[in-house]
Amino acid sequence: MQKKLTITIDQEVYAGLHSVIGRRNISQFIESLVRPHVLDKDLETAYEEMAKDEMRETEALEWIEGTIGEICDETRRSMVGKLRSGQRGRDPKTKTGIDNK
Repeated sequence: MQKKLTITIDQEVYAGLHSVIGRRNISQFIESLVRPHVLDKDLETAYEEMAKDEMRETEALEWIEGTIGEICDETRRSMVGKLRSGQRGRDPKTKTGIDNK
């Protein structure tokens, strides 16, 4: 059974919810955020429920893949190795050496 709840939030937060989440999805979004904090459930069950939320999982996967790209940045990795070994760096745009003066 559902209950109606009236809350007061900042106008900018409401505008963000409306534009990002969508007018008809705000209640469901807020409930999904609040539920794990107010209901007495074990952690595994809560994670199983979150995993069923395909939109949330898609967003999480996109975030993870974006983070992996930052970690595996070849330019940074090769530059750190060269700096440690005392070699000259390379300009990633021109692929030419740069004197470390």
